[in-house]
Amino acid sequence: MKTFAGFSNNKDRLTTIPASFISDLLPIIDHLGELKVTLFAIWFLEQQEGNLRSIHFNHFQNDKIFMAGMGVTEKESMDTLIESLQRACERGSLLCFVPKNASMLEAFFFINSPRGRAAYKAIQKGSWDPKDQDLAVMTPSVERPNIYSLYEANIGPLTPLIAEALQDAEELYPVDWIDEAIKIAVENNVRRWRYIEAILKSWKERGRDEKNRRDTQENSRRFIDGEYGEFFKH
Repeated sequence: MKTFAGFSNNKDRLTTIPASFISDLLPIIDHLGELKVTLFAIWFLEQQEGNLRSIHFNHFQNDKIFMAGMGVTEKESMDTLIESLQRACERGSLLCFVPKNASMLEAFFFINSPRGRAAYKAIQKGSWDPKDQDLAVMTPSVERPNIYSLYEANIGPLTPLIAEALQDAEELYPVDWIDEAIKIAVENNVRRWRYIEAILKSWKERGRDEKNRRDTQENSRRFIDGEYGEFFKH
C-alpha cells in the first residue's frame, strides 16, 4: 500500500469542495473512478480564470499522475477514465458537451453548478466556441512534493517528532531551502534531520547567496567528521 505523507501548510494549494458534495453526492457515488474524475474536475476548474470554465477530455488523459491511479496499464487507465466520466455525467455531477460528429475523446465537461450550467448552455447555443477553450484555461502546473514527501522519499520514515520538526521548519525557512538542504544531505549520504537542520540554520545566519551555498556543500563533511560528528550519528 502506498502511504500519504500528509497535507501541506501552504494555503495556496487548498481547493474548495462544495458542502453538497459531502452531504448529497458522496453518499451515492459507488464507483472509485467516478469519484476520482469528479474530484479532479473540481480541482482543475478551480485553477482556471474567467467565467467560462470547462475541462477537456485531454486534460484528464494528459495528466500522467492522475492516469497512473486509474489503472495498471495504459489501456486499463483509458477504459476506466471513459467509464468514470460516463458515470459522472449520468449521475449529473458533470455535464458533458460533445462537438458535432465527435466522440467523448473530444468532449468538454462542466461541474453541474450555476456557473457550470451557464457555460454548458453557452456552448450548446454556440455563443462560446469550444476552440477558445485553451484561451480561458490556466493549466495547473504539477506541484512538487511537499517536504514530508521529500523527507520520506530521501531520508527515512516520518515519526511524530520528525513531522513536528518539519512543520516548524516549514514556518521558519522557505520551502526551496528545505528542498536543497535535503538534496545536500542525500549527496553526502547523511540521512539525518539534524544535519539538514544545521544547514538551514547556517543559511539563515550567514545568508544563502551562491558563495555560501557553495561553501556549505564543500564544507558539509565537517558536520560529520568534525566536532559535530557524534551529534549527527544519532
